[in-house]
Amino acid sequence: MIIDPIVLLTFIPVGLALNITPGADMLFCLSQGLRGGARPGWAASAGVSAGAFVHTFLAGIGLGALVDAHPGAFDVIRWTGVSYLLYIAWKTLRTPIGSADAKPLTPRRAAWQGFVVNLTNPKVILFILAFVPQFVDPSRAVLPQFLIFGVMLAAGGLIVNGLVGQFAGNLRHRLTNGSMTERLTRWITATLFGGLAVRLAL
Repeated sequence: MIIDPIVLLTFIPVGLALNITPGADMLFCLSQGLRGGARPGWAASAGVSAGAFVHTFLAGIGLGALVDAHPGAFDVIRWTGVSYLLYIAWKTLRTPIGSADAKPLTPRRAAWQGFVVNLTNPKVILFILAFVPQFVDPSRAVLPQFLIFGVMLAAGGLIVNGLVGQFAGNLRHRLTNGSMTERLTRWITATLFGGLAVRLAL
């Protein structure tokens, strides 16, 4: 086998720890569920999962070596993530949930934006670069092992974040446009996105 089954079983709880930790990915899926319902929430989760797989693939072909050789590359990724999180915070704050003028993202756009959010999420990059190599056996083909771990991370993230989007979609119809609860939800969500951006910047 490409990977020892014991190693796979050991990796599962480590991967779940990343998936269930609240962060930009989960918050984005939550916001899409609130704004457009379950379909955009699940689509955003699919985009996030695709980003996690791409991270693992890049790590498998040498992203870690690139970042070590050129630390500035990580800063570019970091500041891109900061800018994108601030943009999402601003859009969330300015767009009322359920407003007739606020069309929810199509599933395709939700998936694309989820992909970008994950791809510029340093938490995912650092996790994959720091932890995944510990489960890789250098005596075997390295890239296939990374890809298998990437599929596991993507599958776990798809389920966890998709369920978050589903839950948010179920709450969506209870938020009357312009109500105190609706405004408070927007302010809290936008503040969390902004807080994540500040933390990432610092």
